[in-house]
Amino acid sequence: MLITVSVILAVACLLPAAGKLLGNPRMRQSATRFGIPWRKYQSIAIPELAAGASVVGGLWWHPIGLVGAAGMALLLLGALFYHRKAKDNAKEMSPALVALAITIAYLAIAIVK
Repeated sequence: MLITVSVILAVACLLPAAGKLLGNPRMRQSATRFGIPWRKYQSIAIPELAAGASVVGGLWWHPIGLVGAAGMALLLLGALFYHRKAKDNAKEMSPALVALAITIAYLAIAIVK
């Protein structure tokens, strides 16, 4: 179970990071809507990549996975704050909400293990 949730969470961290690094038009629109300069918004990919790598590393050394997932949870709470500030609807917030749910599931499973 932990391996499956780890892979899902790693993908949930890496996909938005790739979109930011590659300059995906939807990511650029989000940066504009949130009022964040593109280069600063793009730098969010760094902690996303770190979280994804940490979760994968957590398969070998458990504490690093917990730290990475906790960091991702904080990052996602920040994302939800900016979504609310931009008055986004539930559909626009859904990727962050789903990623947060996956992160919480990972933490719950990893802590029990």
